[in-house]
Amino acid sequence: MNLLFIADPLHTFKTYKDTTYAMMREAARRGHRLFHTLSSDLSVRGGRVFAQAAAFEFQNAETWFQAAAPESADLGSFDAVIMRTDPPFDLQYLYATQLLSLAEQHGAKVFNSGQAMRDFNEKLAILNFPQFTAPTLVSTQSSEIKQFLQEHGDIIVKPLDGMGGMGIFRLREGDPNTGSILETLMQLDSRTIMAQRYLPAIVHGDKRILIINGKVIPYALARIPQNGETRGNLAAGGRGVAQELSERDREIAESLAPELLRRGILLAGLDVIGDCLTEVNVTSPTGFQEIMKQKDFDVAAVFVDALEQRGKAA
Repeated sequence: MNLLFIADPLHTFKTYKDTTYAMMREAARRGHRLFHTLSSDLSVRGGRVFAQAAAFEFQNAETWFQAAAPESADLGSFDAVIMRTDPPFDLQYLYATQLLSLAEQHGAKVFNSGQAMRDFNEKLAILNFPQFTAPTLVSTQSSEIKQFLQEHGDIIVKPLDGMGGMGIFRLREGDPNTGSILETLMQLDSRTIMAQRYLPAIVHGDKRILIINGKVIPYALARIPQNGETRGNLAAGGRGVAQELSERDREIAESLAPELLRRGILLAGLDVIGDCLTEVNVTSPTGFQEIMKQKDFDVAAVFVDALEQRGKAA
């Protein structure tokens, strides 16, 4: 199979933990031919979507890849196109998903689909599953956020387009910085944010649960915050501990799995704190390598199995 990865520049990969790297490595081990492009290198000519795609091969530890010069290629010429560009989900990202949807109309096989990435904002998606969430408010009005804070006493506020814990704040009633934080985060009531009741179970980790092709991976990656930190994100210094799913974890994941599959989502990463679903990540979910190393469970192999199945399907 010829596989095109739309991802951040290869030289920026942290290969010891990068999930996209693990996907690529397993695909190469099976003999698939790999190509790379940036989302900014997509274009449309004659109604068809093209990429400046560079074929690449694995090398040594110091220089892990060797890439050929990029050449223009129709996305429909690949057996699978894997969208792995990191958020934020800004206008440029939105445009890229629209081009991917156009490519799909002409037969390209894109994972996750452009439509799914547009429909499933990673924060707002939880609103489709209220039975699994903590009390949540979405608003552009700081007065509503303050009322929510007064009601619950301890809340988390976050933007709708970030990643890695960026822009997440914990607010407690009486905090003198509340007004300043909301002014900054909400840009004087011109930016919509999400507020959720604070979940004390965060001290035990923000669990990442992976769903691949409608199947739930049996281990979660609990991202445990540093002392004095609210965020468990690995990018914010959290410590990743792989663990078996709890009954509640599995209930949430197995309830969402069929709907995610129906929506064209090959890979999703659910975030669960305690018993509550807090996010549904569909842009570039991570956590493969930590689970693979700690539990000797080959998540990358499961992903490439699914990619082969879906890529070869008529």
